[in-house]
Amino acid sequence: MAKEITNERAEAVVEAVSKTEQFFEKNGKLLSIISVAVIVACAAVFCWHKFINQPKIAEAQGQMALAEENFRTADYELALNGDGNVLGFVQILDEYGKKAGKSVNFYAGVCELQLGNYESAIKYLQAYNGKDEILAARAKACIGDAYVGLEDYKKALACFEEAAAVVDNMFAAGYLLKAGVVAEKLGENAKALSFYEKIQDQYPQSMEAYDIDKYIGRIENK
Repeated sequence: MAKEITNERAEAVVEAVSKTEQFFEKNGKLLSIISVAVIVACAAVFCWHKFINQPKIAEAQGQMALAEENFRTADYELALNGDGNVLGFVQILDEYGKKAGKSVNFYAGVCELQLGNYESAIKYLQAYNGKDEILAARAKACIGDAYVGLEDYKKALACFEEAAAVVDNMFAAGYLLKAGVVAEKLGENAKALSFYEKIQDQYPQSMEAYDIDKYIGRIENK
């Protein structure tokens, strides 16, 4: 019985091998064409990445370094729009797109904010989608600043609250202070007081905490 089972398995293997050979004999030409096509496609992707994409990324990073230098010197107009010789963040976005990195939208938005172009600032800052939590919180707070500039205080307050909640760091106290000031502007004094007290309790070493008693006293005396 065992011998019969062994023979049946052997016959099944032989039959499977035979069918495989028949398949390759019948479709060998097609398989060769597919193999060549895959090799050519892989080679094309490799060449594109090595000789086109990588140089473009390097070029974009070089332009970003120059624009960032102008940003650091607070020449926001030059950093944003360039001067014909050095590209600004707007031209870098247009020419290189994502190759320039995710921070280019953040820089462009801050430049627009500093120049008083609030709606453009919001557009760029909302387009920033970097994974750095501190920078993401900063972008959200800058959107809040832009809404303050547009006198849309409700949206500004929501942005400052969200920025303070993104990550617990030394900048959160600044966002809470801005939230408190805007809340007062909206007549939401209890909410403003909660922001000020949070600064006092959770961030006592921050610069904002040094004179937070003044803000708390102002609310309590109303």
